[in-house]
Amino acid sequence: MEAEEKCRVDKWLWAARFFKTRALAREAVNGGKVHVNHERSKPSRNIKPGDELSISRNELTYIVIVKGINHQRRPAKEAQLLYEETEQSIAKRQEVMEAIKLASASRQYHDRRPNKKQRRKIVRFKREV
Repeated sequence: MEAEEKCRVDKWLWAARFFKTRALAREAVNGGKVHVNHERSKPSRNIKPGDELSISRNELTYIVIVKGINHQRRPAKEAQLLYEETEQSIAKRQEVMEAIKLASASRQYHDRRPNKKQRRKIVRFKREV
């Protein structure tokens, strides 16, 4: 019964669908992107329900409380039942996502290469001149 109550961090992250593969989850844990109970951990560390995980992916940080253990990767609906994200984490993540959205919207138009329609307009303009 004790084996069912504990699970490796990398395996749990994979089963909870935070990472696509266990290898990616292991790399994130080794790289210091995952903290268990405010401490840096190793991929082999066992977690149990009630533990707090801080997961950094790209610019976003998730702070979740482990609610369940699953040793197999299940559908996303079931994976969401394995954890509960804290209110502060949700609010902070939404702020960061809004900032990213504003930054991309305010990016100057000329930072990108012209698309096909724009290139055709440029060619027509150059022919007329």
